[in-house]
Amino acid sequence: MRDCDSNQKSHITRRQFARTTAAAGVGALLCGRRFGWARNAAAEKTRYAIVGVGSRAAMYQDAIHKTFSQHAELVACCDINLGRLKLAQENARAAGRNQPRIFEARDFDRMLAEARPDVVIVTTIDGFHHEYICRAMELGCDVITEKPMTVDADKCSQIIDAQRRTKRKCTVTFNYRYTPPRTQVKDLLMDGVIGDVLSVDFHWMLNTIHGADYFRRWHSQKRLSGGLMVHKATHHFDLVNWWLSAIPVTVQATGKREFYTPQMARRLGLQSHHERCHTCPEKAQCGFELDLAAVPDLKRLYLDNEQYDGYFRDRCVFRPDIDIEDTMNVLVVYDNGVTLCYSLNAFNSWEGYYIIFNGTKGRLEHKIEEQVYISGDGTVQGAIKGDGAYIRIFPLRGPAYEVGVQEGRGGHGGGDAAMLGDIFLPEKQPDKYLRAADQRAGAYSILTGVAANRCFATGQPVQIASLVQNIGYPDYPPMPTHDGPVPMPKKTR
Repeated sequence: MRDCDSNQKSHITRRQFARTTAAAGVGALLCGRRFGWARNAAAEKTRYAIVGVGSRAAMYQDAIHKTFSQHAELVACCDINLGRLKLAQENARAAGRNQPRIFEARDFDRMLAEARPDVVIVTTIDGFHHEYICRAMELGCDVITEKPMTVDADKCSQIIDAQRRTKRKCTVTFNYRYTPPRTQVKDLLMDGVIGDVLSVDFHWMLNTIHGADYFRRWHSQKRLSGGLMVHKATHHFDLVNWWLSAIPVTVQATGKREFYTPQMARRLGLQSHHERCHTCPEKAQCGFELDLAAVPDLKRLYLDNEQYDGYFRDRCVFRPDIDIEDTMNVLVVYDNGVTLCYSLNAFNSWEGYYIIFNGTKGRLEHKIEEQVYISGDGTVQGAIKGDGAYIRIFPLRGPAYEVGVQEGRGGHGGGDAAMLGDIFLPEKQPDKYLRAADQRAGAYSILTGVAANRCFATGQPVQIASLVQNIGYPDYPPMPTHDGPVPMPKKTR
């Protein structure tokens, strides 16, 4: 599970937008706003720009430079960190491609005017996605954005309004939809194997390798990530929305931080919390140490480039300024009447999830246990354990049986490769599961988490409709209805 990392200062204000608009030239921007950067019909390749070249951007760079190089070209990159921009150019040269032009974040408008991309890929810190998404669409570009689309209701509204106003395409990358086991679950639910779903129990566990990593990075500040209820759970809420072909209506939630605290550091035998692992006087005794120098790509991306932005990738997971939760419980009611009971914990002994669908004809249970490791590029990855995944069906008053779980290869259990093909291949294959997502699904994926954050603060339930207006209904495939006939269970003696 790789997540983007960049400096906490990497945002552009509306005032900066105005300054850079003037600098880029009114004529060029008006042209872009009116006509878009229209692709030449005879051109062979789609032109891409990436804003935010931290770890998550590497997947898109590799896809453009290697797997889909006959269809795609990276023409520009934008970031506040000059060192990582130069690494992006090195990556292109190493792949035998033309190196992209590089621009500082404050020159985002100028990048679009001069490099003229067709599509902008947004892989910055989550809290600043909306600025680049909105501005790219306003200047005539389509957008591909990492999840979560953004982190709060106001920023979500800005994206929904900008897309409606500009009519540009906004793609939100939900690779979890594309993993074979999760597509299998969708297929079984669509086929009505357990009838129409009435309730769902969903419990996600992050272990102390993956879970801890959110507390040492920028993700540990809610204004930047929305907390784990948004940054991480956006995957999970989107899966439930998509599995049910439904949208959330009402949310109740509780959350707390009780493990990643200064008190826990002392309970674990440390003298105190510290600023970061690299300079920690107790790192030899701490099982949560991250040695940036020992992981080549982490050293290359972050440790060697701290001089440009002052961002520490290895901050102490026990420091007091963390303001996100590590223990969360949520109750959701959907527009089709289904109820969801969900939990997320970030300090478990194993990584993965259980989900149970209770339907009018039976019950579907699905589990995935993952082996978590630090990959070659320094990001946290999870591979499905061979014996750690199952799908089981329990028909009403009938014998239970298992469905063989399909395996996928590559990042996120094969989800990355399938999703990237859907994004970069010019000819799209029909998909009865409708796994591609836009700003509507992006909005509803975060709004359960946004509502949960509000519940944490107020203790009151939240209506999703009170957060963002006029989202539109996402494209979901049809599911068994809640008013059709249901077979009578067999009598028992």
